[in-house]
Amino acid sequence: MERIGLSWLGALFLLGLTIPNLLWAGRKPQGYDPSREKRRLTLLERTGQVWVTCGALLSGGICLRPWSPWSWWLAAAAALMVLYEFWWVRYFRSSRTMADFTAGLLCFPVAGASLPVLAFFLLGVYGRAWWMLPGAVILGIGHIGIHLEHRREAAG
Repeated sequence: MERIGLSWLGALFLLGLTIPNLLWAGRKPQGYDPSREKRRLTLLERTGQVWVTCGALLSGGICLRPWSPWSWWLAAAAALMVLYEFWWVRYFRSSRTMADFTAGLLCFPVAGASLPVLAFFLLGVYGRAWWMLPGAVILGIGHIGIHLEHRREAAG
């Protein structure tokens, strides 16, 4: 059974997610209209956000441990979060259109949505927080789905 405990590593990942989103609140893309988002996708997104946030903060297994082959899961999660931060830098330096907001990065489509979802999924695998993984999947369906809808609208 997984132990419950505050995870400072999970909190660090959540900070990496939250800070750019707080900055984004004042720099939303031209033409952004959340009122057209599908309610089902928004419900899935919100449910996944709560689930993943609780998982990242309360999974005692999400902590630094001595290096082992299992540590590659954490390395991959951290690399995805670094790419996510890079994506935000690129967005903030752009003209901030919907095309910029829904842009991909490397092989990741709608990178602003897909990178953090994948990072938190891999963080859950690293921490053996198996109960967190369905939340990441639900978050991905909602969050990536919403971004794909916005990208479709931006394409015309």
